[in-house]
Amino acid sequence: MKLQSIQAILDGKALVPRLSRKTREWIFVAFTVLAIAATFSSPPVLQDPAYNHFADHRTLFGIPNFFDVISNAPLLVVGLLGLAFILLRVAHPSQRAFATDHEVWSYIALFAGVTLSGFGSAYYHLAPGDNRLVWDRLPMTIIFMSFLAATISERISTRTGFLLLPLLLSVGIASIIYWHVTELRGSGDLRVYLDVQYYTTAAIPLIAVLFPSRYTRGRIVFTVFAVYVFAKVFEVLDSAVYSLGHVVSGHVIKHIIAAVASLLILDMLRRRRPLKPQAQSAS
Repeated sequence: MKLQSIQAILDGKALVPRLSRKTREWIFVAFTVLAIAATFSSPPVLQDPAYNHFADHRTLFGIPNFFDVISNAPLLVVGLLGLAFILLRVAHPSQRAFATDHEVWSYIALFAGVTLSGFGSAYYHLAPGDNRLVWDRLPMTIIFMSFLAATISERISTRTGFLLLPLLLSVGIASIIYWHVTELRGSGDLRVYLDVQYYTTAAIPLIAVLFPSRYTRGRIVFTVFAVYVFAKVFEVLDSAVYSLGHVVSGHVIKHIIAAVASLLILDMLRRRRPLKPQAQSAS
């Protein structure tokens, strides 16, 4: 594949001359419907009984599971920096990184989710258990769903993304409530939560391929996707990584990589500029 073809795919322009906008919209709708159908046609997904058992149990400075707890600090810092950046742009319109006011809300929700994830994950890792796990997972659904809403706003329809934001956030939060209630009944079902996590992980790059961004630096979506996948790999390899010298665990590295993904989004907002012709056609 030629470099220009790859660049066109990453810019969301490869399919524009081949498929009508309506067709591309229906592809995304069909993908969404299939994902929902697959979720509810599959059997309940039970949580691994060993899920709350992590490799590194070291206590330092009186803090149990010290490294799993303290490695959430970068998430907290990036979340607060993101909120400060957005509030600064709102206060100074000439410096704003958003073409419309509606687009601000998705990123406020996203960085609020990153901030809450830093708190929630640290709280969970102090004494890992299902009751605390709620506060670890809930902010992550806010991040997933708000980033999806932001992507829809910037590539499909600003109004649609804005209107979908509260619905998407509600679905994400409901997925955690549903899992927790069923877990308390002894039959915890992770299907909806997994759909929230993995559907958004796939849907955002799909939207980026189908629709060009109204801003520069749109390709960063694919970098964030790759970094997130990288983080999930280290999460799975928690014990394996820790066994290599007992210095750091895979889960600690996962927290740091997740903060890097959030920082990439913040850096994208800082550097991007609206593409005026696209902005006019997409508004």
